[in-house]
Amino acid sequence: MTGSTYKRANWLATTNIYEVNTRQYTAEGTFNAFSAELPRLKDMGVEVLWFMPIHPIGEQNRKGSLGSYYCIKDFKAVNLEFGTAEDFKALIKKAHELGMKVIMDWVANHAAWDNVWTTDHPDYFERDAEGNFRAPYDWTDVIQIDHSSEAEQEAMIDAMKYWVTDFNIDGFRADLAHLTPLAFWKKARTAIEPLKENLFWLAETEEIYYHEVFDASFTWEWMHKTEDYCKGNTDMDGLKEVLHRYYGAFPASAYRMYFTSNHDENSWNGTEYEKYGEMAKAFAVFSFTWNGIPLIYSGQELPNLKKLKFFDKDVIAWTGNNELHSFYKNLLKLRKRNPALRACDPSVNSFLVTPSIDHCVFAYLRKNGDNEVLVFLNLSSDAISFSVEDNIVDGSFEDIFTGTRHNLNADSVIEMPAGGFRVFERNDE
Repeated sequence: MTGSTYKRANWLATTNIYEVNTRQYTAEGTFNAFSAELPRLKDMGVEVLWFMPIHPIGEQNRKGSLGSYYCIKDFKAVNLEFGTAEDFKALIKKAHELGMKVIMDWVANHAAWDNVWTTDHPDYFERDAEGNFRAPYDWTDVIQIDHSSEAEQEAMIDAMKYWVTDFNIDGFRADLAHLTPLAFWKKARTAIEPLKENLFWLAETEEIYYHEVFDASFTWEWMHKTEDYCKGNTDMDGLKEVLHRYYGAFPASAYRMYFTSNHDENSWNGTEYEKYGEMAKAFAVFSFTWNGIPLIYSGQELPNLKKLKFFDKDVIAWTGNNELHSFYKNLLKLRKRNPALRACDPSVNSFLVTPSIDHCVFAYLRKNGDNEVLVFLNLSSDAISFSVEDNIVDGSFEDIFTGTRHNLNADSVIEMPAGGFRVFERNDE
C-alpha cells in the first residue's frame, strides 16, 4: 500500500517523543510543576512532548480515586487537577520557546458516562438492547461513541480544532486509533490540517492502512516479541522476522515509533526492567538507532523502577540524580547530528551485520553516504567476545558513550558484558 497523501511535518525524520504523565510526574501533579522540568528535558534532547489526556475525568462509574485519563468528561475543557486552561497555554508557550513541540492524546472512540454530550447530545452514543448507553468491551468506566453519527463526527472535529487554534498544539496521538473508523480520521485531518502547518499525527495502532492518514504508528508487536525473547519464548530469528515483515508490509514513508515502556506497559505489565532485565538498556539503544522514532516515558531517565498506579496518585520517586540522563542525551544527540539515523529517508540504508556469535548478538549498520552508525547489542546474560565477520564494516569509528576510537573491519573482535551495547559512529578524521 501507499502511505499518507497528506503533507507530513518536515521535522519528523530526526525527532523523538517524550510521554508526559502529568498526574504522577510531580507531587503537585500540575502543568506548572511539570513546566519547571522543561529545561532539563531540553538539555536531554527531547523534542516532542506527548501529554496523556488533559481533559476533565468522568465521575460516574469512575475507577479508583482519580479515574482514568482516558475517561473524558468534556473534550473542550482542562482537568482542574492539573491546573487551568491558562496554565496549559503557558506550558505550551514555554515548550515552544525552548524549541519543543506539544501533542495531545485524543480519545475518539469512547467517553465518560457523564460526558457533557450525554445530556446535550445523547444520540452521539451507542445503546444496548434496553436502550441504555453501553460500555465497549469490559471498560466499565466509559461508553461507546456512535461513529455513524455525522453530528458526533463534526462535534469531535470541532473539539480537536479548538486545541489547535486556541492552544497552538502541534498534533495528536490517537488513542486506539483503529477502533475509530479511518473515514473519521480522514475527515478530521482534512479539516484540521489547514489550521496549522506541520501538525504531527501519531496513531496507537498497527493497522497498516491507517497510514493513509497518520504519519506514525506504534510497534506493539516488536515490543511484545522482545519480551518473548527475554522470557525464552522466541529467538533471534523471531526478532528479525518481525522487523523483516515490518519492512515488507508498511509503506517506506510510514514512521514507526519504538519504545521499551509507556503508560500502559508500565502500569499494567511492569517496568522495562521487569520485562527485559539486564537487557533493558540494549533494547532502548535499538529504539533510538533503528529506522523509526524513539519514545521515552516519564521517569525512564531516572530510571523509574516501579509500576505507577493508573487510577490513583502515585508519584514518580525522583531522587535528584537522573542516572540515565546522559545515556539518553548521547543517543538523542547522535540521532540529531548523524544523517544515517534519519527515519524513512530513502537515502538511508540499513544492513544487518553478521557476527561470529549470531544467536545472541544483534548487529546492524545504518548508512547515508559517508555517514555510518554501527550498533552491537548483546542480547544474552553472558559476557561475550566475537568477531565482526562482515566486509561491510570497514573504517574508523568512535564509541559514542566512551569517546574511544576504533578501526573496525571484518577481523575486529568486540567484547561486551551481559546485556551490553556498543554504538559506533563513523569518524575518519
